[in-house]
Amino acid sequence: MTTPQHGPYPPQGPQHGPYSPQNHPNHPGPPYNGYVPYRVPGPDDFDHRTSTAPLVATVLLTVLGPAALFLGGLSVMATDSCGSDCPTALTTWLYLIYGTIVFGGVLSLAALVTAWSLPRKVRYWNLRRWAALVTVAPSVLVIVLVCTIPSP
Repeated sequence: MTTPQHGPYPPQGPQHGPYSPQNHPNHPGPPYNGYVPYRVPGPDDFDHRTSTAPLVATVLLTVLGPAALFLGGLSVMATDSCGSDCPTALTTWLYLIYGTIVFGGVLSLAALVTAWSLPRKVRYWNLRRWAALVTVAPSVLVIVLVCTIPSP
């Protein structure tokens, strides 16, 4: 003996509740009975959020980059009071600041170009996000180093 079919589709899921075939014989039920109502994007699909992370990184870099350069340039004035006999901790800190400005500037520029030039596919979403994070990291590091510079 076969079970009666209600509507154009065979019954799916539980056979009770407001969307069950017994309560609504002409309606097959909600669209989420057994499948996702939208298509999950694959790794080669177009990503509509491709410019979000590079745009945020660019805006932050336009604010934090000049601030890091300005504060890094002012950090030399921390050595004016001690003259030529500055403690090694202070000179090491200044070398870290200026090394981060020079090498971090090159790294920031390369990471920003990478973040903007990656293909607009879903598979590159994490790489684009990390490139945007690396873009801002040297500027933040310089500001943190300047704010925690040891006293002479």
